[in-house]
Amino acid sequence: MAETSQLIQHIEYFVDSSHSQSHQAASLEAIASLLKNNQLTIETLVREMEGYLTTTDNLIRSRGILLLGEVLGHLASKPLDDAAIHSLIGFFTERLADWRALRGTLVGCLALLRRKSSGGVVSGSDAKAVAESFLQNLLVQSLGQYERKLCFEILECLLERYPNAVASLGDNLIYGICEAVDGEKDPHCLVLTFHIIEVLSRLFPDPVGPLASFAHDLFEILGCYFPIHFTHPKGEDVDIKRDDLARALMLAFSSTPLFEPFAVPLLLEKLSSSLPSAKVDSLRYLSDCTVKYGVDRMAKHGEAIWFSLKDVVFTSVDSVLSFSPESLEGLGLPENEIAAEALSLLEKLIVQNTKFFLDLIVSDKDISMIFNTISSYNTYHEIPSPSKQRLHAVGRILSTSAKASKLSCNRVFECFFGRLMDILGLSVSNSYAHQSSDESILISKRFNSGALYLCIEVLSACRDLITSSETVLEASAHTEETWMYLLQSFSPSLTMAFCSASICTSEDSHDADMYFGVKVLLILATFPGGFLLISKSVFEKILLTFVSIVNVDCSNKLLWKLALKALVQIGSFIERYHESEKEPSYMAIVVERIVSLASLGDFSIPYPLRLEALTEIGTSGQSYMLKVVQGLEEAIYANLSEVYVHGSTNSAEIVIELLKCYSDKVIPWICCAKGFEEVPLQFAINIWNQIENIMVFNETQANKRGVLDVMMKAIKLAVASCSEEKQNIIVQKSYSILSSSTSFPLKELFQQERFLIVQDVDNGSCRDEWILSLFAAVIIAVRPQTYILNIRTILYLFMTTLLKGNVVAAHALGSLVNKLGLKSTEGHTSSDCTLDEAMDIILKLSLWIFHNNSSSDVQAKVIGVHDIGLINSSNAVGSSTSLQIHAVIGLAWIGKGLLMLGHEKVKDMTTIFLQCLQSSRRADISHQEKGIENNYELDLHHSVMKSAADAFQILMGDSELCLNREFHAVIRPLYKQRFFSTMMPLLQSLIMKSEPLSRTFLLRASAHIIIDTPLIVVLGDTKKIIPMLLDGLSALSHDILDKDVIYGLLLVLSGILMDKNGQEAVLDSAHTIVNCLVDLIQYPHMMLVRETAIQCLVAVSRLPHARIYPMRTQVHRAIIKALDDPKRAVRQEAVRCRQAWASVA
Repeated sequence: MAETSQLIQHIEYFVDSSHSQSHQAASLEAIASLLKNNQLTIETLVREMEGYLTTTDNLIRSRGILLLGEVLGHLASKPLDDAAIHSLIGFFTERLADWRALRGTLVGCLALLRRKSSGGVVSGSDAKAVAESFLQNLLVQSLGQYERKLCFEILECLLERYPNAVASLGDNLIYGICEAVDGEKDPHCLVLTFHIIEVLSRLFPDPVGPLASFAHDLFEILGCYFPIHFTHPKGEDVDIKRDDLARALMLAFSSTPLFEPFAVPLLLEKLSSSLPSAKVDSLRYLSDCTVKYGVDRMAKHGEAIWFSLKDVVFTSVDSVLSFSPESLEGLGLPENEIAAEALSLLEKLIVQNTKFFLDLIVSDKDISMIFNTISSYNTYHEIPSPSKQRLHAVGRILSTSAKASKLSCNRVFECFFGRLMDILGLSVSNSYAHQSSDESILISKRFNSGALYLCIEVLSACRDLITSSETVLEASAHTEETWMYLLQSFSPSLTMAFCSASICTSEDSHDADMYFGVKVLLILATFPGGFLLISKSVFEKILLTFVSIVNVDCSNKLLWKLALKALVQIGSFIERYHESEKEPSYMAIVVERIVSLASLGDFSIPYPLRLEALTEIGTSGQSYMLKVVQGLEEAIYANLSEVYVHGSTNSAEIVIELLKCYSDKVIPWICCAKGFEEVPLQFAINIWNQIENIMVFNETQANKRGVLDVMMKAIKLAVASCSEEKQNIIVQKSYSILSSSTSFPLKELFQQERFLIVQDVDNGSCRDEWILSLFAAVIIAVRPQTYILNIRTILYLFMTTLLKGNVVAAHALGSLVNKLGLKSTEGHTSSDCTLDEAMDIILKLSLWIFHNNSSSDVQAKVIGVHDIGLINSSNAVGSSTSLQIHAVIGLAWIGKGLLMLGHEKVKDMTTIFLQCLQSSRRADISHQEKGIENNYELDLHHSVMKSAADAFQILMGDSELCLNREFHAVIRPLYKQRFFSTMMPLLQSLIMKSEPLSRTFLLRASAHIIIDTPLIVVLGDTKKIIPMLLDGLSALSHDILDKDVIYGLLLVLSGILMDKNGQEAVLDSAHTIVNCLVDLIQYPHMMLVRETAIQCLVAVSRLPHARIYPMRTQVHRAIIKALDDPKRAVRQEAVRCRQAWASVA
């Protein structure tokens, strides 16, 4: 047991209010811990605290009782015997009369009332005693906010956990609650009071019980809070939102039907409020009350509710319809919250009392007037805007009524659908008997757009009703339903009429005419139930109409897109609702005909539109996409064959579009779908099989580079989407074709272990170039765990082609070392080649290019043989300068792979680049070209140094071509941040002691690092970075080729100037920054540079006045010139800047 002295110390620490809150909290936790660990009993604690609980010192007594109450709050699940609980609750019940110790008493009561059943709870009789003492002793509204909240929590707990015990208090309980909650204003307390009234109403459900006599008083208390107007200052009560209060009040309103005589009139009155939130709340409350009050009570207000709802819908529905293809899925009307809530309420009312409310709708004069009005206008655009709004309102009302229930749907069809058909000029006689051949149903006059819109709303609602419940259709199949009879009777007429209208659109057709025609046909085609409601011939006629628009005529772009969108939705509908009867028709009429567009030679439809139609149809269902993929691949293989063999220009253009479509649309969809795992594998294998079977490519291929580029992208995406096992198959296939090529004797090279690069590599055929590039694409996209054959040989091959300027080989090398590093760290190697061994090979094959010894010496050092070797090959590749540039680019991509991996070998790469950037190496490099004039030597040397500087952009930049997550690169977190922190001090040191020639390129290299480093990292080192950034802006502003670098640096500077910490860091450099920005205002090569420079000056104007005041004249002069800039965006920024600096005076 705990020592008494220690317990007394904890008690005194808490009771003594002079101690800090942290000490008091620690004492409380210590006492609670002793009790939980059975080192102290509750009886012992009460005995030791007796003096504190009964003393006449009000402060000590209140603190003592609070300590006991708080301790009990920590013991909610601690088992206590019934006697202890009874004694404790009795003590706190008596103390409710002690207003000086009220807080502790309330805390103690609440803690005991909330105890978990497993630890022992307060008895019903004790709970009743608490309620009686509460009602007798407490005037809740005279207390502070915290005490009131505790009071309401006690009432809530009594009502919810001890309903039988407190119900016997009857009128006294209800009166006491009315008195307690009346006039409450605190949001936290209000949520509790509203819930208390809700629970109280459930406690006395009898309509003639105790609550009945207090219903008016209770609702008077509630009604004054409606609508909720939340005025608490921003930042206070962040855990209580207006919506929380509104919902709690709504539940209180609808808690008992006894509130109906008071609530419904109030809510109807508030519907006329000018506050949108009040209207929305009124509608939501009425919806909840409708369900809970019951049909009899709501019927008394039926007419008043209908007329109020009608007015709300008529005034809140938008008057503008959307005729975009995307709106085919919905109603074409922008969503309006007030209208949506009103229509939701109407639907509940119709479901509750169908005949009463439909009688009101059918006999409504305003609705009848709309039917009479629409007959006066033939076209939709002729209808005035106010009339359109009322037309849309009637459409929404009819739609809501029709989809409420089967009975309401029958009534709407019976009363309105026939009238609409008459206005459209359609009759039942134009039905089954004549649907196949009678052309008299083709109506020459234009259809009435208003009637057509209402028809669409009714048909759409009927379809949604059937779709939402299978029982509606099943029940209707065995009975003679009005809606089914009328739909079956008029659907052939509607279909034939609007199919003809859609095809034969006249020049004066408006968007509404086309939209309504397509929408009607779409709704008819998407009625569920197979061919029970819509016959097979009608369904196929609709499909043929849409397909003919998509396949034949794209002159009307809106109609073409509407027809395509409709076909996609029909396909999605068949797939989603498993319409097996309709699927064969859709597959034969739509999918097969659309797929044929990929291979047809007819160019009436542009090829990009064909492919758009193809992929959109494919996305409507998995079975359709499989057919689309097959059609696309057949077209790809056929056109590639023409490109390979004949060098066809037309086929090259087509295959580029096909492969782009396959990469951008098909593969991403396949990656998200299930059951298509074999598709990318077969695509890649078939591409390789086709190359394997065609031994000679046409050397005069048109647009060869363009075809190869999109083909590599498709191969990369296909391979990347495959699993490791499937990638192994692709790698083996591609490697076997690569090794079988006469220009790439990989087996012989690997067996001889001499790795001589024969001269034939440099004179390889067009086919060999394709094979090598596609093999590189495969290597780029594989997963790190995928097995790659003969990595040593592949390294030599890629290094050789890299030196010829093949950047794809550089991408492959970077990807290879990046993923090889993971294998090495996991203990797995491929072809006995570790990452360190691979890097030795790469560096040996690269460093000789920068060596200044004779070629024979290099040959002896690097190759160690006297026959044809690497140097002989290099002579055919090009000059030493071009070799150096290609080597730098290759090493940059290899270094990027290492950097992302976090490998230390990246230091070797950056050392090479930094050596290239130093002008002291100029002599070594230039001496290799003896017969060239000095000026040409200098230009070549500059190009090498520029490539070395740009290597840092490759290292730090994000690439879509390789080394990204899509292609399974191994990416170490924060690799950019680490490289930035490592390189910037080194570059800063080199810049300070460099010669002018090297300084520009060193600044360019540092600029690339700064631009591609996350801004938050740059901000942490702003004081050191700003001088380099400004020097870079000055040094690189003279060459047009550096405009993108200048723009990137300006964006970084803008980010620094907009950040609070950045502003503080640049204060000492403010003058230099202004000078630099003023110069860039006149930058001639890029408008964005001028615009951003001016924006930066605006940001500078926010720096402390003393820092920028001396520069105001200089800035004003520069801005005056910018006001005459030829670009409007620059002039606008100049005006903003002048206004900003005008305040600096």
